[in-house]
Amino acid sequence: MGSQTLVFLVFALAVVAVECNSEGDDLFAWKTKLVDPNNVLQSWDPTLYNPCTWFHITCNSNNRVVRVDLGNAGLSGPLVPQLGNLTYLQYLQVYANKLSGTIPREIGKLRKLISLDLYNNQLSGSIPATLGNLKSLNYMRLNSNNLSGKIPAQVILLIQWGNLRIMNVSDNQFAGSMHPHGNTTGRAVTTIIQDAKA
Repeated sequence: MGSQTLVFLVFALAVVAVECNSEGDDLFAWKTKLVDPNNVLQSWDPTLYNPCTWFHITCNSNNRVVRVDLGNAGLSGPLVPQLGNLTYLQYLQVYANKLSGTIPREIGKLRKLISLDLYNNQLSGSIPATLGNLKSLNYMRLNSNNLSGKIPAQVILLIQWGNLRIMNVSDNQFAGSMHPHGNTTGRAVTTIIQDAKA
């Protein structure tokens, strides 16, 4: 009986190690696409056991990445699809940089995400409809980018049926208009949408 327990424990630890390593691999894949003039990502070393010792990364008690804090870090380059593999991520804070390209649809896989802060960048393209999967999201700040198209209905429904309290998409190039939705939950909701082109 003791040997079975030991085998299970070793297997469980191996699984955790692989998961931590894969999160490090995903973050390092992002680092390789970024220009980092201030060396804020200097500690992002892919040879380490997991990324929990890296600056600007916070992990939970199981060594899973729950926060990426890279606001106002002087970074340029794209967001990458691999960010969608950080399934325990709760806070993605990469505001006030020079990030460009589109918002990857894979961000919609981050079901535990509470705050998505991509404002004051140079992101373009449309908001992926997959962001409507983020039912835990409280804050979505995408303002001051070059986003265009229409705001997906799936995302707007997060205000009514999800936990979304603040959605700021002002200072972009969106088309159409949005009408206030009745709030049947009694929550205070702030939605900021400006500069929509009819």
